[in-house]
Amino acid sequence: MSHLVTLIPGDGIGPEVAEATRRVLEATDVGFEWVVEEAGAHVLEREGTVLPERVLERIRRSRVAIKGPITTPVGSGFRSANVALRQELDLFAAVRPSRSLPGVPTPHPDVDLVVIRENTEDLYRGIEFRVGSPETAALRAEIRRLTGREVREDAGLTLKPISVTGTRRIVRFAFGYARTNGRRTITLGHKASVMRFSDGLFREIGIEEAADHPDVGFEEMPIDELAMRLPREPAAFDLLLLPNLYGDILSDLCAGLVGGLGLAAGANLGWEYAVFEPVHGSAPDIAGRGVANPIAMILSGVMLLRHLGEAGAAAAVERAVDRVLGAGEVRTPDLGGTSTTDALATAIVRALGEG
Repeated sequence: MSHLVTLIPGDGIGPEVAEATRRVLEATDVGFEWVVEEAGAHVLEREGTVLPERVLERIRRSRVAIKGPITTPVGSGFRSANVALRQELDLFAAVRPSRSLPGVPTPHPDVDLVVIRENTEDLYRGIEFRVGSPETAALRAEIRRLTGREVREDAGLTLKPISVTGTRRIVRFAFGYARTNGRRTITLGHKASVMRFSDGLFREIGIEEAADHPDVGFEEMPIDELAMRLPREPAAFDLLLLPNLYGDILSDLCAGLVGGLGLAAGANLGWEYAVFEPVHGSAPDIAGRGVANPIAMILSGVMLLRHLGEAGAAAAVERAVDRVLGAGEVRTPDLGGTSTTDALATAIVRALGEG
């Protein structure tokens, strides 16, 4: 049986790490039927958008995709292609694991945690008002009417919607994920003391849902306390459940705990569709040089394999990555070596073949 998967190479180093990932996944016993679609800054001039509708339609047909990093040009007026993907396909859960890897020196050798991030609401919802626009002036006037408070005339505004519906489903998803993947405790991060009606709602629904899931531990913690404790004692945490913005920031912090963004895998999941991607960006400064680290995207491929029900192949790729990193002979420059993207992929393929 072959799995139909949409492959989006992306921008910058995306095509290089995507090809390395395809090589590794094809070296397993799993069959793939790849459908390659282009999206990102390099298609903007040709098609007038960073995310053509055909890409969304292709993912809806295959239901599963893996993508390299996509760049949204700064100041282009286009919303982030990544945000658009998540919202158009209702990929409400971002899952970002961080695990200490063999042979990668870090201050904390025992990190093994997962960040689950609500992916469609909060400040990333994209409801923004440009400074000086008529819409901003109208919103300022409405805020004055409703609250008696003034917003400065030279302010830009971004709204932070957090709903009961959106929060309840991400909390339930997190408990389900914890139960399925052997996670013991969920730590919900928030700033409810200041943002009572958004973060406060996120906290309230979390506590309410936790009462119905007594088999999984639960705690809630102010985001500033969590941000202070996480770099000092990451082993104290198991699964972090966070609103969109905090989840984006702290998942990068967790990547730093295990060696950097070149090792950080990610998945964007909904009830119907799944898109897997490395956490890192397109790194245009090293694009085309063949030195990008493909491990983040390869480990995203591991998550893809598990999603497809290919647990044995997923474990085999994970072991191969660990073996290559543990040997320390083949490393890209970000890990202190001089190897190329292709050489690292070749080493992982070889390790796969060795069992």
